[in-house]
Amino acid sequence: MKKQKERIYIQQWLELKPYEKQTITDSYYLKISNEVKQAVITNKQSFVLQRFLNDTDIDLLACFLTSYFEDIISGTNIWNSFAAYHTELYNKPLPFYNVDEYYTEEINPQDISFLIWYFMNTIQNDKFIAPLNDFIVETANKVMNVFDSAWDDAPQNELLKTAYTLTENETNFYIARNLIDTILFKTYLFYPDSLFDLKDQELDIIEENSDEENLLNYLNEHRDYALHNVHTRLLSLKGKEWASRILEVNHPLKNDFLEISQKISGYFFYKGQDSENIFIEHIASGKKFNLTKKSYEHFESLKKIDAILFLGIAKWRNEWWFSGISFQSDFNADLVLAEKNSVQSRGAVNFLDHQNEKVDELLEEQYAAFKDITNGYPIAFMNSDKVNDFIESYIEYFNNSLKLSKRQKEKAKERAKADGFFGGEDESIDFTDRSESALIFFNPKSGVEIAFDVNSAFPILNNPFFIKEDSEEHFMRLLEEENISAELAMYCITNFKSELPFFKEEPGKMYLADIDFLLRFWKKNNYFATPTITYTEGNKTGIS
Repeated sequence: MKKQKERIYIQQWLELKPYEKQTITDSYYLKISNEVKQAVITNKQSFVLQRFLNDTDIDLLACFLTSYFEDIISGTNIWNSFAAYHTELYNKPLPFYNVDEYYTEEINPQDISFLIWYFMNTIQNDKFIAPLNDFIVETANKVMNVFDSAWDDAPQNELLKTAYTLTENETNFYIARNLIDTILFKTYLFYPDSLFDLKDQELDIIEENSDEENLLNYLNEHRDYALHNVHTRLLSLKGKEWASRILEVNHPLKNDFLEISQKISGYFFYKGQDSENIFIEHIASGKKFNLTKKSYEHFESLKKIDAILFLGIAKWRNEWWFSGISFQSDFNADLVLAEKNSVQSRGAVNFLDHQNEKVDELLEEQYAAFKDITNGYPIAFMNSDKVNDFIESYIEYFNNSLKLSKRQKEKAKERAKADGFFGGEDESIDFTDRSESALIFFNPKSGVEIAFDVNSAFPILNNPFFIKEDSEEHFMRLLEEENISAELAMYCITNFKSELPFFKEEPGKMYLADIDFLLRFWKKNNYFATPTITYTEGNKTGIS
C-alpha cells in the first residue's frame, strides 16, 4: 500500500471555509480532521477507497467529513437544510440508507456514509460508485466513533455561523449575491461539486486567454454567471434556493431569494435616465428595462442615446440590478443586426415570456402534432441520417396546423435553423458522426429533443434498433448523461422497467427506489427542463 503523508495542515482545512484567517476553533477541528483521516486510511476496507482517491483527495475527504461535524455542532444549517428538503421531497432525510434509527439535527452514521458516497462521486467521475459498498459503510462507522468521542467537548464556530447570516432588513443585492457565492463556492458541502467545477472552468479560461488584458474581466463574468446559473448535484438546486433554505425559518428575505430572476447578459441600447433609474432596451428582443442607479456607479458616463452597453442584469426585490461586467460602445449597425437575428441572444429573455404566455397550451399543441406523425407515440426511432428530414417534416406539419401566414412560416423556419436543427438554407447538420441510430422524443416540458446511443434502452415495438446486449449500457447512459432529459429517462423507466434486466437485481432495484434523487444528481444543470419556445407576432406561435 502506498505511504500516506502523516498530517493535514491548517491551510488545507481552511480551503473548505468561507473565511481566510484561522479562527479560535480551527485548531480543534484540524485535530479532529487528522483523527478522521486515520480512521479512513487504517480500516480494513481503506485500500478500496484509495483506489479512487489520491493522498490530497483523502485529506480533503477528512476535512469535508469533519466540516459536517462542525456544521452540526455550530448550527450553521448547511447539512440540515439538505436533510430537511430531502424529507420534503421524499419523506425521508437521506437516499439509499436505512433511517429507522435516525436523529434529526444530530450526527448519524447514515449521514457519513452518504457524504462519503457523494464526495467520491463528485470529486471523480471515472466510475460511479454504488452507495452500499462495504468500504463506505465500514469507513463511516469508524469516522462516527471519532465524532462520538468528540461530541461533548466540540466548540461552536461562531465566525462560521455569521457567514450564513443576513440582517432581516437587508436590501442590497450585492450582499445577497455574496451569500449565494459563499454557499456555492466557499461551503464544504458543495466544495467537491460547484467549487471544483468552477476551478476547472477558470483554468480553461486562463489557458484560452492567457495573453488577454481582459482576463480578469472574463473570470469575474464567468463567476457571476455561475453563481446565477449553477445547480448543485444535491437536489439540483440553485444557489439562491440554498440561500433561502439556509436562512432562519422566519427570515423575511427567504422568498426574496427565491424570486431573484435569471441573469440576462447581452447588448442593450442606452435610452436615458432619471434620478433613480437608467433606461435600457435589450437589442435582440426589444424588451425595455429600468436599471436601478444603486447598482451602476458609471451612470454619469452615459450621454449618447442609443449608445450600446454590454452588461448583465438580474431582478432583486422588484428592481433590476447590474450584475457581472459592463462596457460601452458607440452605435454599431452591424452588431445591432446580428443581435436582432440571433436566436441565442433573443433567448436570453425568453423566461420573461414563459411567465406570461400560455406555454403549457402551446406545448400540448406541439405534442399533438408530434403524435400525429408518429402514430400516437411520444418517441420515434430512426437512422441518424433521417433526423433532419423528420424534424423538417414535423415543423412544416405543425406550422401548417396553425394556419400561419407565409411570412410567419418563414420566420418559424429560420428560428428552427438558428436553434440548431439545421445549418443554413442549403445545408443541414450531419448527425451520422454521432451514432448510426437516433431517437427523437417530445418532452412535455420543453419540446423536441434528440438523443444518441440510447436506443437499446427502449424495448418497444416501434424501435427496430433495440439490441438486448446493449440494453444496460444504453440505459445507464440514459440515466447518467447530463444533456439527456430526466423526462426521457422517466418515460423509459415508467413504461419499460419490468422489461429491463437492470431493475431485476441490485443495484438497479435500489436505484429505482431513489431514482428522482439520482436523476437530479446526474443531470444537475438540466434536470429542470424549460420550454424552447420563441414568440412571434400575434397569438400564433410557430415551432422553434
